[in-house]
Amino acid sequence: MIPNFDPADALGTEWRSGRWLGRIDRGDGPSPILVVGGIAHDMARVAPTVAELVAGGIFDPAAGEVIGDLAALGLSPDGTPRLLSPIDFQCVKAAGVTFAVSALERVIEERARGDAGAAVAVRARLETRVGGGLAGVVPGSAEAAALKAALIEEGLWSQYLEVAIGPDAEVFTKAAILSTVGWGSAVGIRSDSTWNNPEPEVVLLVDPAGRTVGATLGNDVNLRDFEGRSALLLGKAKDNNASCALGAFVRLFDDDFTMDDVRRAAVTLRIEGADGYVLDGASAMDQISRDPDELVRQTLSEHQYPDGFVLFLGTLFAPTKDRDEPGGGFTHKVGDTVAIASPRLGRLVNGVTTSKAAPPWSFGVTALTRNLAARGLLADRS
Repeated sequence: MIPNFDPADALGTEWRSGRWLGRIDRGDGPSPILVVGGIAHDMARVAPTVAELVAGGIFDPAAGEVIGDLAALGLSPDGTPRLLSPIDFQCVKAAGVTFAVSALERVIEERARGDAGAAVAVRARLETRVGGGLAGVVPGSAEAAALKAALIEEGLWSQYLEVAIGPDAEVFTKAAILSTVGWGSAVGIRSDSTWNNPEPEVVLLVDPAGRTVGATLGNDVNLRDFEGRSALLLGKAKDNNASCALGAFVRLFDDDFTMDDVRRAAVTLRIEGADGYVLDGASAMDQISRDPDELVRQTLSEHQYPDGFVLFLGTLFAPTKDRDEPGGGFTHKVGDTVAIASPRLGRLVNGVTTSKAAPPWSFGVTALTRNLAARGLLADRS
């Protein structure tokens, strides 16, 4: 069950002291909003998109229109005012295999050829040979190179271990711009997937100049069977209708919330099924193998993002708790509820459906541009 939107739950106990950036539709189309001191301000007349607001660093709520206390707005994912994903024109990027445990799970998927039933034996062999040996290895170091040579000799090397401990991080495009769903909306799993899971992650918001301006929570939904069959199926495993959730708002960095808080963040996850199944998990950002700033740097190394981007930082969470039968592991069922939480970022809650059954994504760049023009928001502000 998706709860009613409550800022104290969706943004955490610091929702009145933090500075938050998001998007809502008050009935005439999407508008960027700033929430400061618990009061929401519509910024559309200053900058009609979140991307433009961030690019200009326009984080002064006094420049916008006061809407009212966030707790009194009656926000919901399907009503009016409607709560939307907190980003618009930003590219959606994701870093994979950034934790030792998830690196081993990707190797298991690969060697099991996407078969959940075969994963138990593969996991046992890898844990015997490697154990926690990856956790303390600095990617790209001489120690990492030595471990790579040893694993190759034992026939255990994998393309996933390459990005886990090699010099180059895995950074891929997770979703098309404007396709992400927000707090309370359903996330989609491909209807032909039989082995999949949520990926609870901290997500950075980066401006066009490469400066990280804030963070939020995200669900990088993953299809383990598709990616396990072939890494070349990564696009089908990751980018499907409603397969990427963000929100509810981005917490902007300030003197009280910085990148160091991201580095220390603890992220928890709870999955509750309509069948009574419950799974709890956790991810600790202090166990990440590459610093968030390094992941941003590698994303930008030979690419520009004139509208900025968001970057999923990866997850320690890799569910192995059986759901239906011994050795079968975990996979989603339609009707599951996924809650991802971190004390200083709040709680992202989404139901689970199939990508075919999720509301079709129909509001793209053309539709948003036409909407902004019709509202008179595209006037030259230079």
